[in-house]
Amino acid sequence: MTSQDNASAPKPAARDPWDLPDVSGLVVGVLGGTGDQGRGLAYRLARAGQKVVIGSRAAERAESAAAELGLGIEGAENAECARRSDVVIVAVPWDGHAKTLEALRSELAGKLVVDCVNPLGFDKKGAYALKPAEGSAAEQAAALLPESRVTAAFHHLSAVLLQDESIEEIDTDVMVLGEDRADTDLVQALAGRIPGMRGVFSGRLRNAHQVESLVANLISTNRRYKAHAGLRVTDV
Repeated sequence: MTSQDNASAPKPAARDPWDLPDVSGLVVGVLGGTGDQGRGLAYRLARAGQKVVIGSRAAERAESAAAELGLGIEGAENAECARRSDVVIVAVPWDGHAKTLEALRSELAGKLVVDCVNPLGFDKKGAYALKPAEGSAAEQAAALLPESRVTAAFHHLSAVLLQDESIEEIDTDVMVLGEDRADTDLVQALAGRIPGMRGVFSGRLRNAHQVESLVANLISTNRRYKAHAGLRVTDV
């Protein structure tokens, strides 16, 4: 084929950014699934039909939380949860983030990891963002898990709303960050399984710090207005 032929060849159609994969068959593990945020995410994903395994440092705590939630959710010790899952959401407290991931490096190898941890401090003035040495919790996860595919998402969700069984839809967007489009597409699709929720691509992991930090602003908003504020991204 000549260069002239190449120039006249039709260009492939641009890929629709909302053409997302089917993730209904994936098993989702939630590390920190006995905490409020982890329980809320596990509940919403299972309610949407996803197979969910809750992880905890103690298998008994995970099994107890899973039994309380129902919906076919199972509980397991963290390492077993990671081994059994295709996608692993990290929802552990910030002060245990590094230690937890270091201990699970081999179990998380080859897995799609979704970090939703927000490094925050609190004082008399309220919540404020912390800056990890790696730049963000997600970047710390990527540094600690070199054989995993690390993304960041689910930072701005109210644990109260997630766990409220009377609420049918969660009215919010989920900002999704990562290095590989196939991975961020999967996370967007997973967010979209929850009624009312939408996953929106928001950049690479180097941009995760400001997404994690925004939670401090939302906490201030919630305190002032007695609300459970989320986010919506307009014009997309």
